[in-house]
Amino acid sequence: MTILIAYDGSADSKSAIEFAAKHLVAESAVVITVWEPLLVQLTRRQIAGFTLVAEPGDAGKEAAEQQAAEGAELARAAGMREVTHRKVADDESIWKTIVDMADELDASLIVTGSRGLAGVRSVLLGSVSNHVLHHAHRPTLIVPPVKS
Repeated sequence: MTILIAYDGSADSKSAIEFAAKHLVAESAVVITVWEPLLVQLTRRQIAGFTLVAEPGDAGKEAAEQQAAEGAELARAAGMREVTHRKVADDESIWKTIVDMADELDASLIVTGSRGLAGVRSVLLGSVSNHVLHHAHRPTLIVPPVKS
């Protein structure tokens, strides 16, 4: 059983790793961080009617590598074995990148945290975990936020 864990550095994604390590037994786990290349960000967000062109290379790539490594280390510290990590560039949408990665790895389960947004905020901001749940063709575990 391979578990794919989506990790973005948030408290919710850390809770998802801890929950998975405590309650699931896996042969392997892959922690992924999805990053948006600057050019993708700019094509999605035009500023004042102007489309900006980015230079090749992206600082986000290195940050995503560090974040994915951090998530893998958290998983190991929580007791998971055979943990690897990957940074994955998003060229369409974060949720689709997670689903596509799960398909590529033939993951038995996708684990992700939830921001816990409800009502209008959820509709306006969208929900990566909600989209993953409804578009993945494999079991998906969404770990709710820890109540403080």
